[in-house]
Amino acid sequence: MTTCDAVVVGGGPNGLVAAAALGDAGWDVVLVEAQDEVGGAVRSAEVTAPGFVSDLFSAFYPLAAASPVIRDLDLGAHGLRWARSPDVVGHAFPDGRAAVLHASADDTAAAFEADAPGDGDAWLRMVAGWDRVRDPLLDALFTPLPAARPAARLLRRAGVSGTLDLARLALLSVRRLGAEEFDGEGPRALLSGNAMHSDVPPDGAGSALFGWLLVMLGQDVGFPVPVGGAGALASALRRRGEASGVQVRCGTPVSAVEVSGGRARGVRLADGTRIRARRAVLADVPATTLYTDLVGPSHLPPRLLADLARFDWDDSTLKLNWALDAPVPWRNPALASSGTVHLGVDDDGLVDVAADLSVGRMPERPFVLLGQMATADPTRAPEGAETAWAYTHLPRRFADDAEAVDTQVRRVEAAVEQVAPGFGSTVRARFVQRPDDLETADANLSRGALNGGTAALHQQLVMRPTRGLGRPETPLPGLFLASASAHPGGGVHGACGWNAAVAALGQQGVLGPARRALARTAWARVLREV
Repeated sequence: MTTCDAVVVGGGPNGLVAAAALGDAGWDVVLVEAQDEVGGAVRSAEVTAPGFVSDLFSAFYPLAAASPVIRDLDLGAHGLRWARSPDVVGHAFPDGRAAVLHASADDTAAAFEADAPGDGDAWLRMVAGWDRVRDPLLDALFTPLPAARPAARLLRRAGVSGTLDLARLALLSVRRLGAEEFDGEGPRALLSGNAMHSDVPPDGAGSALFGWLLVMLGQDVGFPVPVGGAGALASALRRRGEASGVQVRCGTPVSAVEVSGGRARGVRLADGTRIRARRAVLADVPATTLYTDLVGPSHLPPRLLADLARFDWDDSTLKLNWALDAPVPWRNPALASSGTVHLGVDDDGLVDVAADLSVGRMPERPFVLLGQMATADPTRAPEGAETAWAYTHLPRRFADDAEAVDTQVRRVEAAVEQVAPGFGSTVRARFVQRPDDLETADANLSRGALNGGTAALHQQLVMRPTRGLGRPETPLPGLFLASASAHPGGGVHGACGWNAAVAALGQQGVLGPARRALARTAWARVLREV
């Protein structure tokens, strides 16, 4: 039996960040990962044709580029290099028009102004507002609750009026935000399309924050990609942890969190091996997996189990990967320089797609997110060629319906062909990842869900993953939730892992007993039976 200070279960970006943070604090850390390589949903491989590097899950990383957590790890010293496409993101309308978020805010504003007078100034006002609140806002978003210090800094920076505007933004629909700020369809489609990266519908409360945040990050840091493939980011995170003494074990599934004396004491591996943790177990796995499968109901309060039964997943995902002999033949050449392109529907059509997903109906006109990887990073494909991918969301009930998924594959390719005539003739090879393929490759992606649970307001803040503290501590002492199921949720920003590590460290030392007692008391109140 191995003994260490902490076991980290799961080698996705959150688990890797958590392990590095604990290693930096001098803890003896063992990270165990079920797959044969680390990364979780941050991996890449040549799956289509030799010389074409595909990102198997996530691909563009504005949150990672802006995250203070990732930035402070200094991954450049461990081999990570970022690349960016000339333009950030575009929206291809079915009728051949296009809207583009350029790298320069002035260029973006000029394009919007040419389409609808006044929209250029409105865009620059929005960017100026972002610049004013950027740093304290990101700190507040990524900090465990209650985020008192960053919230105070945000209030000082934005003032009372600006803070109220942000509060309204957090409750607003992205459709309403676009209508209030812009006359042209271009900026409205870019806001709504980026909001659709989450599962909150564009006319749903809270979607404005997601659309605004991603678009502003795109205008600020771009949508960067790791040179050589997404796996380069995971490899840099692994090297960063190992540099602080973290021991990484891949191909090592965990079958249980071991509990004794009412506390998490370590883990049992699938082969029967045990790893004892003197101080903490941190789990970069979905909340449902942690509580139901690894811990087990006998160690958990009945109210938590009842709440967990209502856990709401985000939608399933279907992903297509292509090796192309030539760049995508866009009907509108303005899209050729964007690393990410949204297509399939216009701004109104996004509402229809979201409605279909909400009622469990397969969208006949899917909303498609497409990546042109060699446009951002030329190392991803042979010269003159392109590595492309696209994904779309499906209702979860269709995740294992092979016929329905195959139909949607054809619809996605037809949507691309509509805005890029001749696309099919450029395809050298194709690799399809169905929802069950995604889950097989990364068990955190339940039926192809990307964000560890819905991003809707009813499962955010103190309601994530169930009603609780909005923090990584769990009702079981010594056990911390470090995955995207915890606040602040999905995206490659590392905050969920970092917060779990900070919480574990905080329960040691002089103030450790008081913090542990406070957490027990808070959980007892939250989970008290009525």
